[in-house]
Amino acid sequence: MTRILILLFFSFCTVGFSQNKVADLKVQGNKKLKSTFVKKISNIKPGVVLDSTVIEEDIRLLKRLPSIAHAYYQVFPAEEPNKFNVFYNIEENFTIIPSANVYTTNDDEFAYRLGLYEFNLFGQNITFGGFYQKDIYDSYAINLRAPYLFSRQLGLAVNFQNLTTQEPVFFDNTTADYRYNNESLEVLGLYQINFTNRVEAGVNFFTEDYEYKSGATNPNVPQALIVKKMLYKLIYEYNNLNYDYQYIEGFRSIFNFQYVHSRDNAQLPDFLIGWNDFQYFKRFGKRGNWANRLRLGVATNNDTPFAPFAVDNNLNIRGVGNIIDRGTAAIVINTEYRHTLYEKGWFSLQGNAFVDAGSWRNPGGDFGDFADSQNLRVYPGLGLRFIHKKIFNAIFRIDYGIGVTQNSTQGLVFGIGQYF
Repeated sequence: MTRILILLFFSFCTVGFSQNKVADLKVQGNKKLKSTFVKKISNIKPGVVLDSTVIEEDIRLLKRLPSIAHAYYQVFPAEEPNKFNVFYNIEENFTIIPSANVYTTNDDEFAYRLGLYEFNLFGQNITFGGFYQKDIYDSYAINLRAPYLFSRQLGLAVNFQNLTTQEPVFFDNTTADYRYNNESLEVLGLYQINFTNRVEAGVNFFTEDYEYKSGATNPNVPQALIVKKMLYKLIYEYNNLNYDYQYIEGFRSIFNFQYVHSRDNAQLPDFLIGWNDFQYFKRFGKRGNWANRLRLGVATNNDTPFAPFAVDNNLNIRGVGNIIDRGTAAIVINTEYRHTLYEKGWFSLQGNAFVDAGSWRNPGGDFGDFADSQNLRVYPGLGLRFIHKKIFNAIFRIDYGIGVTQNSTQGLVFGIGQYF
């Protein structure tokens, strides 16, 4: 009610509002999060014109931060005429968060990924952490992301990864299993254009190591391959999402473009990879949330058996299995309805019904592969979410997907955080 009265007051005073100024911006309720950081990324500052639209934009930005569970504002007259004090009230998240994903491999063995991340390092919304993964082989990664390191607009991200998995390779309508290792170092510059638009750009130096393990062979498909590559990356995001604890509303688009260059093997051609994730969220009543994601992706290295787009439990199709197929282009849609079944204080129990569907272009194939029934996978299912509302991303997820297309499987998928 207070917020509505403030907005009405702002609307009523619009004509003479240009002479009303901000005396001071005060931050309340924060403990670990630094007040200086909140003021650095806020557009409301002492001396600027008091504008409710600018305040609302600041609040929406704050509510997107991992360190903040909820934020709201208050405005009070200052001692000086035509000046007002603006208060940003912060409800903090707990931000030292373990992560876990458990799933089954194609041999019905358990695989898992365990991680630990701090999302508010030094009270500056810097993310730092890493993970260990056991998926037949050992893997690990370390990540640092500081989107506001230099200013409200400019930041930096550095990622190191040593990932080893067993990968299926498809050629001549046969399959072989390879041990695949990717060791990479990535540096990205982060730039916030405005409230809804941002870009990331940088370079990734990586080494790929393929080692044949079992299955079919072909003289044209190497059984061992080590190649050093360099990847130039560009990400553009449009984000107009609005958060209210576990509920989301709005539209988001993330475009990821990569140019891959071989540093030591001139026989391997350079190629391009691009994909776009479109996300749309809609609130229904007080407890319902409809969530949608559409991914469109394509790569120019169409003749490679080591195709970049995977069909996988943890990426796109719940219940399908662990990297059961690969393609050089992809169309994937995920749609689910989330409904809060129980909520009290910090805890919320959410149920969901979903449909995951997708199709892929085969290595060496064409876009007609999307219509091939062998490439089409449709998996409806049900799930539960156990949510701690005051801990960032503290959502324990259980989903069970059942395939309804030919040669389908079914299975459980566990994880931390919403699926998308």
